[in-house]
Amino acid sequence: MLKNLSKAISLLFHPLFVLIYLLLATLYINPYLFSVQDPKSRNILLISVLMITVVLPLISILMMRFLGLLASLEMHDKMERVGPLIATGIFYLWLYVNIRSNSYLPTLYHVFVLGSTISLFVAFFINNFTKISLHTVGAGGLVFAFILLHQYSYGQFEIYAGSSVFSISTIFIIALIVFIAGLIGASRMYLKAHNKEQLYLGYLVGILGQLFAYNIIY
Repeated sequence: MLKNLSKAISLLFHPLFVLIYLLLATLYINPYLFSVQDPKSRNILLISVLMITVVLPLISILMMRFLGLLASLEMHDKMERVGPLIATGIFYLWLYVNIRSNSYLPTLYHVFVLGSTISLFVAFFINNFTKISLHTVGAGGLVFAFILLHQYSYGQFEIYAGSSVFSISTIFIIALIVFIAGLIGASRMYLKAHNKEQLYLGYLVGILGQLFAYNIIY
């Protein structure tokens, strides 16, 4: 039961999904940060980001598995992660280069993309020496990104659903994200995928990546 739950949490909060989750969060929390307001343009935007940050990296990883470059999709050995990290890093960098000069996505999301890219390449560097939890890299980035979103929410996350607006305290949302981040780490430890040091290192890299990106852009 707990093993299946841990696997489900690991899949649901896979690091590949972090940027699309942050785009959805930004879009629903403060849609007025975006220059595109009509539903069709927003859907195109979502699909484009989904393709670059999730679909294309996933296809690359599956191709590596098919070619026998990966023993399994779990990538237990740190050297198996080299190819997937490079491929994903290229797609993230490609996304950042394409969005940094357009106004469709808010500057805050530029921070998230750059921060994730920095964290990914730092994780790649560290991976050459020791194993690091990529799940907690994503979780750390997620926590700091929601703290940044707090700066643009005036103490309330206003979630727009059609003509209705729901206000939720930023403190509650951030506390929930911190809880989820802890749950991700606990799940990875329960599955014996990482030890405590690897988890903490992942959180640190994820947080510092976003912090560094924020200081660069702002």
